[in-house]
Amino acid sequence: MNILILGAGQVGASLAEALVSEANDITLVDLDAGALAQLADRLDVRTVTGNAAFPSVLTEAGIESADLIVAVTQSDQSNLVACKLAHSRFAVPTRIARLRSPDFLDPTLLSTDNFAVDFALCPEQEISDYIGKLVEYPEALQVVEFAEGRLTMVGLRAYEGGLLVGKPIRAMRGHLPSGVDARIAAIFRDTRAINIDGDTVVQSGDEVFLLAATEHIRTVLKELRRMQKPVRKLMIAGAGNVGARVAGRLEGSCEVKLVESRPARAALVAGWLNRTLVLTGEATDETLLAREDIGNMDMFLALTNDDENNIMAASLAKRLGCRRVLALINREAYADMVQGGPIDIGLSPAQVSIGGLLTHVRQADVARVHSLRRGAAEALELVVRGERGSSRVIGRRIEELPEIHGASIAAVVRDGRVIIPHHDTLIEAGDHVVVFCTRKRYIAAVEKLFLPTASLLPGWFR
Repeated sequence: MNILILGAGQVGASLAEALVSEANDITLVDLDAGALAQLADRLDVRTVTGNAAFPSVLTEAGIESADLIVAVTQSDQSNLVACKLAHSRFAVPTRIARLRSPDFLDPTLLSTDNFAVDFALCPEQEISDYIGKLVEYPEALQVVEFAEGRLTMVGLRAYEGGLLVGKPIRAMRGHLPSGVDARIAAIFRDTRAINIDGDTVVQSGDEVFLLAATEHIRTVLKELRRMQKPVRKLMIAGAGNVGARVAGRLEGSCEVKLVESRPARAALVAGWLNRTLVLTGEATDETLLAREDIGNMDMFLALTNDDENNIMAASLAKRLGCRRVLALINREAYADMVQGGPIDIGLSPAQVSIGGLLTHVRQADVARVHSLRRGAAEALELVVRGERGSSRVIGRRIEELPEIHGASIAAVVRDGRVIIPHHDTLIEAGDHVVVFCTRKRYIAAVEKLFLPTASLLPGWFR
């Protein structure tokens, strides 16, 4: 595809990195020539310096031949204008915009008669929802859902003494109650995906991705992992867009304290929230944290706009006795470095947001995409279309499908029912198939396999 990405910030850069490896032609537009130069040195992309809302800049970027425009600049207004121009003047087939303000998330405003946005992404809302899931499952490193919430995948750290550690994967079935099924979709050991089968032995420290019907996921976690007690006391650092949203989401189920360094912002957010205690101060102030009983908090969320402050505040909270800490970290290198040390979860907001974008960029009929392990892996929910004569998958058992190294079918959802598949499971038209890709370079092969009109040559999937 010929894709035009407007905005070379964290989201735009992460999206370009994800798509350029899949043989797409990518052009990046941004006002920051330095940021564009750094990306051009690292990625095989074309860059144009200028205002993404100007028709002349869009023309220079080649919008006339674009299949897709993704407007993810820092300005909602620029993103909306770019999408409008892309539709009315340049006839770009698909237009995606990032919109921070809820005022713009009105379907009427986004219709083709107005700003012509096919898909609107609100990063703050996606990140807030994601953090809410991590609070709901405090033992998890990552929680994602498929099939409109019917299927849940949880990333966990295997611990010494756990039921599966030192045992083969096939032993998991013996620990589960009758009628409950689950699948280990992938294991990462020393940051690398390993090839797994029923005889693979789980080791302490492994990062295990476990998948089950949402109604059964808590039962599975309880059987396989030492459960942490539910989060009841929560402290949040930062009352920005993300921090305020998370507090509003959780104040009904948790005792929430929100720390904000700017008095005016603290007063404003306090007026929005009903049950949250809003404090003015620095989250890196040891005296403040101790006074607010950080040692008895179940979870601490560092959600300011400053990576270093988030790392310092979360590390301090952990040292003072908080059970579990999360830090929002924009620089992916920082997130990789700190997670697993004093900080339990280093969360990259760009990697959370990118899944929604990738869902609308993939070429097959993709219902959902989740970027996993900060972009190293990906899970796709593909909808099976076509009929036996025009499909490589319909009417075939999983064992009969072409082998794609680094990809595996982890679950099938059929008529709302979750199926944990085996080698003899038949794929039917209309199925939602969840595929886990530990190697992103094979995603294009997975998409091509599920395209209903695919005309494939022998060996293309190897």
